[in-house]
Amino acid sequence: MSYPGYPPTGYPAFPGYPPAGQESSFPPPAGQYPYPAGFPPMGGGAYPPAPTGGFPGAGGYPAPGGYPAPGGYPGAPPAGGAPSYPGGGFPGGQIPSQYPGGQAPAPYPNQINTEFFPSCPVFSPISLDYSSEPAAMIQGTQGTIRPAANFDAMKDAEVLRKAMKGFGTDEQAIVDVVANRSNDQRQKIKAAFKTMYGKDLIKDLKSELSGNMEELILALFMPPTYYDAWSLRNAMKGAGTQERVLIEILCTRSNQQIRDIVNCYRSEFGRDIEKDIRSDTSGHFERLLVSMCQGNRDENQNVNHQMAQEDAQRLYQAGEGKLGTDESSFNMVLATRSFPQLRATVEAYSRIANRDLLSSIGREFSGNVENGLKTILQCALNRPAFFAERLYYSMRGAGTDDSTLVRIVVTRSEIDLVQVKQTFAQMYQKTLGTMISSDTSGDYRRLLLAIVGQ
Repeated sequence: MSYPGYPPTGYPAFPGYPPAGQESSFPPPAGQYPYPAGFPPMGGGAYPPAPTGGFPGAGGYPAPGGYPAPGGYPGAPPAGGAPSYPGGGFPGGQIPSQYPGGQAPAPYPNQINTEFFPSCPVFSPISLDYSSEPAAMIQGTQGTIRPAANFDAMKDAEVLRKAMKGFGTDEQAIVDVVANRSNDQRQKIKAAFKTMYGKDLIKDLKSELSGNMEELILALFMPPTYYDAWSLRNAMKGAGTQERVLIEILCTRSNQQIRDIVNCYRSEFGRDIEKDIRSDTSGHFERLLVSMCQGNRDENQNVNHQMAQEDAQRLYQAGEGKLGTDESSFNMVLATRSFPQLRATVEAYSRIANRDLLSSIGREFSGNVENGLKTILQCALNRPAFFAERLYYSMRGAGTDDSTLVRIVVTRSEIDLVQVKQTFAQMYQKTLGTMISSDTSGDYRRLLLAIVGQ
């Protein structure tokens, strides 16, 4: 339906894809995820169970027209705003004195002694079953990386060993293997490498690589839940907090993914993520993130139109319909309702307020809490568009926010990067590959493009 001023002009058509309620959850459910024993060197135990519920997908919104106009929300993070990982201490202030193997962990990742990082996963019968089509494919979104057919972990380990042996490094051989294997397959290559050569693959790769290429390779070899937990820890440790990272992860993941991240954060870093959030943020933004950490959003895919109408009325009266803003009403609705339910609320709101909910949030809120609330709505309306926008702003203007570029390309590569690429081209009239090519160089560029599928 069309209504005044919504959506803002310039937003791409993204008709009905993926079907509502059919975005994948990753990793595909299959019993326990084979979490690498002792990766990274701390805490540990079995990896949390894989997600079961699918992530609600973006429905047939938005209508043609251009949201967001380049220069609109979100602002690009300042160049160098993200801390340069790898670098600095191990993400996790208080580190248990002992961990499996009896070795005390070293700082991570520049000064790390990778004898013990990461130890390899057990070849387990409960490993993810990639023999069938990945869940992402069945459920209407696609990753650019698919599990390799006729996968042979020992053969890949041998290729990587040869690429690093002797004088110089054959980066192309490394790119060819890493970019064409699923995360689960990379864990198995790591295990095979240690079994065959008695050496740690990550340690060998780190000695051969540096800078952004090293960061990208390390990210690809981390299990997905650990990578999210690691990114959150990194965003909060030391001076300053990268609020954009907290928003990007906590406001976009499914309930099961959030619970897995919270458990992983505790077992790997010996810390309570909620306590860290409370000490690093404040006010309404802190409350929103604490709400997100509960992993308790309604995931029922059925829409209650009566509730949508009541929520829309409540939000109108909490914001545009009064002097001042009742922030807790916005927090309650946006933190608890399912994504399909929020889509219905957005439509009902536009009829009541004659204005769209995103722009009302922009008028009523500012700063981090505004960005967080908008992110939740954007994910309800069109998740690939949110990630396309984040990618665009990581490369726009002078300098590149490489950590954001790496994180989004890696985390979406087996979920919906195909849709993110399509949406990116519609929103910005250029391909994601073109922008990566002009903003990066060398082996780093080659590997990014291989993952993106250019």
